Amino acid sequence: MSNFAFNNPAFKERDPRAVATYPGGAQAGGQYAPPPPATQLAAAQQAAVNANLEGMYAAPSAGAIETDRMTVEDTVWKTAGLFGILLVFAAVGWFFTLGGAAVPRTPTAVAIWPWAVGALGGFVLAMVVSFTSRKKVRPALIFAYAAFEGLFIGGISAFFEVLWPGIVLQATLATAAVVAVTLALFASGKVRASAKMTKIVMIAMLGYLLFSLLNVVLMVFHVLPANQMFGLYSAKVAGIPLGLIIGVLVVFLAAYSLVMDFDQIQQGVRNGAPRQYGWLGGFGIMVTVVWLYVEILRMIAIARGNN
Repeated sequence: MSNFAFNNPAFKERDPRAVATYPGGAQAGGQYAPPPPATQLAAAQQAAVNANLEGMYAAPSAGAIETDRMTVEDTVWKTAGLFGILLVFAAVGWFFTLGGAAVPRTPTAVAIWPWAVGALGGFVLAMVVSFTSRKKVRPALIFAYAAFEGLFIGGISAFFEVLWPGIVLQATLATAAVVAVTLALFASGKVRASAKMTKIVMIAMLGYLLFSLLNVVLMVFHVLPANQMFGLYSAKVAGIPLGLIIGVLVVFLAAYSLVMDFDQIQQGVRNGAPRQYGWLGGFGIMVTVVWLYVEILRMIAIARGNN
């Protein structure tokens, strides 16, 4: 199991239509096909073969556009574009949450519809993209998901900023640091996803999901004390808010999820997945990073609220 965004055969099975992009690669399967022995060719034919091979080695490597295949570089650009959409709509969500106010307003005066609409729309589109992408990748739906997530992030960030000034910058820097360190470790080869560790992480993520749902139910039905803003997360264990203890674990889970995302993207490239699947790779990374940011935002809020 991995990020639900990558539950697609393109990231798991070898595409038989894959075309090798390295010099001398065969057209099917990427297996090197050496020319017949020189003794079986006429002098003119051998010269033509040699000239052709020299030209192939001298030619620049084919990119995603030429091959119509997924590449890491093309996926990076697509991911950056999706985050660009998210940031634009995050600004919109921030503006409408604060009602256009130039200065932060009181918590009771901020609007909650931007992040409520964004959360609901983002969840629905995430499910639609995940379940329909097995047949066809629809970039328009992924763009819409980025827009709704932007509304959600901008709205909830503005709300938290009113309560704890400066928290958004803290959460943003912390998220960027986790993503950068995870990417650096993965790129250096020091961290890789393993089957055993992936199973452990997926079990932990399922447990955390059930805990979160239970917390929401208890808060909705007012089972928990009213002064516990984050429900069970606000409860203390040995004087430490439970949210901070769980938060450290969740940050680790999110970081490992990023490792799995990077690994799945590399697998898609090796499998020769069509170029459009780069959008699905960017979508998967965005899902994980948004989750990471929200968890860090909540951790900082709990820590600052406990002071």
